[in-house]
Amino acid sequence: MRKFITYTYKNIVIAFALTMFFSCKNNFKEVQKIGISENEPIGVAENIHLKYTDSGKVKAILKSAKMLDYANRKFPYNEFLDGVNLELFEDGKKSVIVSDYAIIYSKTDIIDLQGNVKITTHSNDTLYAEQLYFDQATEWVFTNKPVKFRTGQDLIHGNGFDSNKGFTNAEVLEITGIITLKE
Repeated sequence: MRKFITYTYKNIVIAFALTMFFSCKNNFKEVQKIGISENEPIGVAENIHLKYTDSGKVKAILKSAKMLDYANRKFPYNEFLDGVNLELFEDGKKSVIVSDYAIIYSKTDIIDLQGNVKITTHSNDTLYAEQLYFDQATEWVFTNKPVKFRTGQDLIHGNGFDSNKGFTNAEVLEITGIITLKE
């Protein structure tokens, strides 16, 4: 009888231990998120002055008053609430991009520039837009919003824009306004 009771207790203890062992799960990521709201940024940077270099040469300088990092979201992004000023350097030539607001989506490599967007290339071509997208993967600039594009002496108004990053094949879409043609 004593053996039977000992045997029963051992079985109960083993069953309880196995239940506890298999009911545990690895939720380290969830534990890390405790105290962090998904609506709040995981990081905040102020007075940014970032220099990007490659092979000892400065390639870009990013300036912004504030950046919010939402890398904790399912669709992560970085938000520049007070706009950006980006200087790009290529072969000793400088181009400047300015906007009132910017957002970078890291999963899609799309940069969305909004509010008084102005791009000035090293050859003094200037693009003005209210919203402009840059696809980092294809290095393509585009918008379907109204734009003004100044190239040389010409100022072209339109309702869209497509170009590669160097503006070597820039195209203003749905041109509006007075156009001067050389014969």
